[in-house]
Amino acid sequence: MNKTLAFSKRNLLEMARDPLSWIFCVAFPLVMLIIMTVVNTAIPKEAGMTIFRIDNLAGGIAVFGQMFVMLFTAIGLAKDRESSFLVRLYSSPMKSRDFLMGYLLPMIVTAVIQVTASFIVALVIALITGYEISVLGLLLCIVMVIPSALMFSSLGLLFGTLLNEKAAPGICSILISVGSMLGGIWFDVEGVGGIMQKAAKCMPFYYATRIARSAIDLDFGMDTFILPLIVMVCCALVITVLAGVIFGHRMRSDLK
Repeated sequence: MNKTLAFSKRNLLEMARDPLSWIFCVAFPLVMLIIMTVVNTAIPKEAGMTIFRIDNLAGGIAVFGQMFVMLFTAIGLAKDRESSFLVRLYSSPMKSRDFLMGYLLPMIVTAVIQVTASFIVALVIALITGYEISVLGLLLCIVMVIPSALMFSSLGLLFGTLLNEKAAPGICSILISVGSMLGGIWFDVEGVGGIMQKAAKCMPFYYATRIARSAIDLDFGMDTFILPLIVMVCCALVITVLAGVIFGHRMRSDLK
């Protein structure tokens, strides 16, 4: 356990020293939150569009920000692999699960800090714009987005294991774009319907956004919260196990 915590601390400090991680993991989601709020004020009320209203937008931005945690997990692991840092550590008493948790724990902590910062700004925006947003819902949402934080961190671990430092960011960027669209962060998936809605429901990003928005609204219905939560937990566990297996296989290959 001490080895895992020490390795987690090292990875957290490495990420904190990188200015880009602060820009993309913390500042960028907050900027998008403010920009989309400004866009919402320009939309006539007669249009009936609520996707950019702060009580809806806050949950979507929480998931959007987690996607950048995936990006920096992949970059950090790929960089450690290419610099031979990991190969040197393989000779230590650490096991593959220690490495796995050493990368995942700081990223989940980062995701929770990121979501908390976004919700503080969301509360300020709600006060300024006059929209009601549940503080209890925001607090609950911080807990409920942990499964999606685990999923995105594990995806980063998977890409960082399989790809090099140049390829990993590109693949993660594509997934961020796809996840933003099919997660329903910037538009109402149910309102679009058709093939887009069917495609969205085949991806875990959609369920992550549903969980976040339902938690903020304190809506615990079967279709809006419980089923999406079950899907997200299952996806997070499957991807984490897959990432762990592939990382362990790569670790054994490097030791030969």
